[in-house]
Order: sequence, then structure tokens, then C-alpha cells
Amino acid sequence: MKKSLFLGLIVACLTSCAKKEDPFLIQKDRIGQLSKDVTVKQLDSIFANDSLVKRIGEGDYIEAGKDRYLVFEKKGRHVFTLTPRQQHDENEKIKTIQIHDSRYKTAKGISLNSTFKDIRENYKIKNIYNTMKNLVITVNGEEFFTIDKKELPEDLRYDMSLTIEAIQIPDIAKIKQFMINWKHKETVDTDEKDEQ
Repeated sequence: MKKSLFLGLIVACLTSCAKKEDPFLIQKDRIGQLSKDVTVKQLDSIFANDSLVKRIGEGDYIEAGKDRYLVFEKKGRHVFTLTPRQQHDENEKIKTIQIHDSRYKTAKGISLNSTFKDIRENYKIKNIYNTMKNLVITVNGEEFFTIDKKELPEDLRYDMSLTIEAIQIPDIAKIKQFMINWKHKETVDTDEKDEQ
């Protein structure tokens, strides 16, 4: 009797002490309830408690060839924009996730509220692409970030041919966009800068 009571207390303690999984944690191959293996046709059931806006082949010029799925909480907060690899195919997997909700964080604590200093101190910077309006910063892994060039010193803002080094970006520069690019084995990798 005492033995079974003791075992019951241990099990209860372990169950209550178990770490509850953070629904806003960005992990490798998973963000909240969204995993890398999810297909477009599963989005309605995954986000049944949210609002899913489907923008199939909408947009101007370059963006017209992409399907986008916008996820909103019922209260109206825009959480994600999901882009599959190919358009018009319900069996496609999600390739790119743009995170709009600052509650979502990596295990290293990086979110939309982070600064360039946070990125630099927590990741190895792979590349810095200088585009017309933004810097696109890729790191080792699936995450990449954009920083508005308005955050740079005046002499670095307008020339797209400049090679910008990490040391030239102010520590306090804010993250403008936080993106995840899931690579799938059956596709050829493309540069993250194509997303901009």
C-alpha cells in the first residue's frame, strides 16, 4: 500500500513538473502547431480555431506567381504568412513562413522585438544581401531577417552595389521582417534573397 502510494506521488510529481511546451517556440522544422511536413490541404484543419485567408496567385509582377496563406487569430492579430513551394497544389509543403507576431521566439530568444546585436551575438552570420530598401541577413539555419536600410548610417543607404559588413550595422538596428525558409530534400535550394 505504502509502495503504491509512493509511486503514485512520484508519477504525479513528474507529470506536474514536466515542462509544458511553449506554443510560441520556433524550433527546427516546427513553429507552434505548424511543422515542416504539413501540406497546404492540412492548413484549414490546423488553423481551424484561427482565420485563414487564402491569396491564390495574387499580387503584382513578381509576386503574382505565389500563393500566400495569411493566418490571423480570431481577435485579428496577424500571426503568419505562409508560402508553399509551388502554387495551385494542395499537396505542396510550406516553404517560407513570415512571422508577424512578436510572441514567437527562437530557443535563443530572437523575435521581431530583437535587434541586430541580438542576431550577431546568437548566430553566425552567413550572408548580408544589400537590396534596394533592406538588408537581408541569412544565418546558419532556417532563419533569416531583414533590416530596413533607414537603420543604417546615411552613407550606406542608397548604393546597392556596396558590400555591407556586420560591423557597419548599428547594434540597435531593429528587425523589420523575420522569416523561416524550410528546405525540402526533393527541391534544389534557392537563395533566401529571392524572397525579397
